[in-house]
Amino acid sequence: MTVLRGRRAPQRGPEAAGARAASGPVAAPTARWSLAERLDAWLGDPDDDAGPLGYADAAREDAAERFPSAACAALDELGVQHYYVPAQYGGTLTGLPQLLELVRTLARRDLTTAVGHGKTFLGAVCIWVAEQGAGAARLADLVRAGEPVSLGLTERAHGSDLMAGEVVAERVPDGYRITGEKWLINNATRGRLVCLLARTAPEGGPRGFSLLLVDKAELPPGTYRTLPKVPTLGIRGADISGIAFQGAPVGRDRLVGREGEGPETVLKALQITRSLCTALSLGAADHGLRLAHGFAAERELYGRRMLELPQVRRTLSECYADLLAAEALSTVAARSIHTLPGELSVTSAVAKYLVPTMVDRTLLRLRGVLGARAFLSDHHAHGRFQKLERDHRIVGIFDGNTMVNLYALTAQFRTLARRFAAPDGAVGWEADTFSLTRPLPDLRPDRLSLLARHGSALMASLPASAAALERAAAGDVRLLPAARAAGTLTVACRELHARMGAARLLPGGAPVESFDLARGYSACFAAACALGLWRYNAAGGAGGAVSPLWLHAVLDRLSSGLEEAVPGSTGPLPRPWGVEEEAREPLYERLLERMAAQYAAGELFSLLPCRTAEGPPC
Repeated sequence: MTVLRGRRAPQRGPEAAGARAASGPVAAPTARWSLAERLDAWLGDPDDDAGPLGYADAAREDAAERFPSAACAALDELGVQHYYVPAQYGGTLTGLPQLLELVRTLARRDLTTAVGHGKTFLGAVCIWVAEQGAGAARLADLVRAGEPVSLGLTERAHGSDLMAGEVVAERVPDGYRITGEKWLINNATRGRLVCLLARTAPEGGPRGFSLLLVDKAELPPGTYRTLPKVPTLGIRGADISGIAFQGAPVGRDRLVGREGEGPETVLKALQITRSLCTALSLGAADHGLRLAHGFAAERELYGRRMLELPQVRRTLSECYADLLAAEALSTVAARSIHTLPGELSVTSAVAKYLVPTMVDRTLLRLRGVLGARAFLSDHHAHGRFQKLERDHRIVGIFDGNTMVNLYALTAQFRTLARRFAAPDGAVGWEADTFSLTRPLPDLRPDRLSLLARHGSALMASLPASAAALERAAAGDVRLLPAARAAGTLTVACRELHARMGAARLLPGGAPVESFDLARGYSACFAAACALGLWRYNAAGGAGGAVSPLWLHAVLDRLSSGLEEAVPGSTGPLPRPWGVEEEAREPLYERLLERMAAQYAAGELFSLLPCRTAEGPPC
């Protein structure tokens, strides 16, 4: 078995990439997506039909609605599954940003493969959160050996209402007997192991459900059956099916954590996976933007190339800025799993709502650039765009849909508003969270919390970061536009928190206006992440030697999103938003140049340098 980090990359891998001059717009000198580079180099050019994760194979598998078995086997051979296991249990995972890199790299090629292979981490993460001793060690051995794991939560009649589950685990002298059906479960048929949420107390309730790690290889014949694959619009080849149990015996040693702790463990585990689901969206956005840019650069329309048309140029550059904003949020969210686990209920909800939503919007806009070719299934680049757009629509549903995540924010409004006005003065986390060259502290699952009792330190950092940017702008006129945008966002953010503090939950749930506030909160949160990255990664710590172009564009785009999200029930939020229109054209023209340079260099569309396998030879 080969572990990914132990293999020597071919010459087109990271060694070759390091020799190139091109680099991301925010990176400190040693920060780059090195793990992603290595994996992409080993997988080879996706345009080459001989590669294990090529575009042509993905198109054929999708048309046949067939699981990408060969691609997943190739990833197993590389040892990618070792990154689904924490190092303390013998795996290779030392930091959650590693998974963000790997899954983004796979999703950029094929979302179906990324979902089908990466789902094992979702199935196993509850065990890592519960910090099972012998059970975790046994699971780690099976995962490293390539055994898929699924997570059995949802049921046909109850969806995401976990407290209504009807699968029963009846206590017997030697353990439990499981009866009932789980449905719409990823890898339910392929997976040997199922981390199952089952009712262990007849009355149910928050302490009436437990997690059991079921090994299908140990169940007697006739005690379980897998359900037929469910046809889906996107990720057609994925194993979305179900499993039904009939008196299936499971030993007491298969209990995950303690009896009655199932829902709490699941909710904490989902905070981690929601923060990392954004990798699927980042990969999809890069793929779509690369297709649209390449098409616009080659296609002639009205006697000139499409890329010369002002509307096409603005669309591409704004979509690029949205991708950079999503990457900034995703990167900080992944690092905060280690540094700020107590507020992950907020961070994960923002990331899981905002990033897939932004990328859905990006793909919709790019569809307009591609025109009819966006709908072709076999004549334009293997029908890649129409498959990509279909596949990505399901990302917003994984691990809690958009409404679930927005509601999770509304439920914490009062605490968030109070703590933003009077932060608790927590220190020491900012550099670890924002600086991309600093090592991360060990993951502490015991510090995960269902609610952010002390508010969001990440959001509370916005005013200080905006003030630091304003001070830096006094000595560098290039920073002035970004500083103005940051100041406007800070004023708007304070008004937003005042409205959040005044909002009240209704007996039937949050009012519609609260969801608008949650959307606005998410835009401000992403701005805080972008400002934090600038503050702690720009050369010299002040941004002087690194172009502020990306930050200016990201803040402008997030300002526009804030205006759309909060119509203002008690009066309009402060204006002007972001950049005046006459200043936008040069801003986005320069940003398009940055994007075109990354495209020509064969780099990922990213804040950090990352060589892709389909780039030109060095």
